[in-house]
Amino acid sequence: MDEAESLAAWLQALTFADLTTDQAQAQVIDAVVAWGRHEGWRVYRRAPSVVPLPPPLTGNSVVDVGIARDGQPIVVEVDRLDRQRTVDKLLAEAAAGRIAIWVRWGAGPFVPPPLPVHLVTRAASRSRGTWHTDAELPAPRHSETPIDAADPEELPWS
Repeated sequence: MDEAESLAAWLQALTFADLTTDQAQAQVIDAVVAWGRHEGWRVYRRAPSVVPLPPPLTGNSVVDVGIARDGQPIVVEVDRLDRQRTVDKLLAEAAAGRIAIWVRWGAGPFVPPPLPVHLVTRAASRSRGTWHTDAELPAPRHSETPIDAADPEELPWS
């Protein structure tokens, strides 16, 4: 299993309910950090990127999570929205020799980025102004009228 598949499997266990967008974003980043630490790697939040900040700012941008290990380093960006700047940053990180993973969460659709950037997704839905992982949403209420099993009705054939 490669790194992106491993992270995808890890994130399927992530659940949250009634979180603001910022809280949900932070929880996904926390889960990525926990995955890296579980693997025994050195994990850094807001790690320096190879991409410079746009003018008039100086210095370099950051990635949400940087992972150092004996093998190829890993960088992970976490986003709910589709941002070209994130794609450009991850392509630059991959060109610098890192495994670049883009974690997208939310309702989708999730358009795959160009290779060699790997896409990992975690579905979530917005309900009553807050975010829920899909497994945490309550079952919808369909009808107030009880169904009487003693009076079945035959459906017509078309």
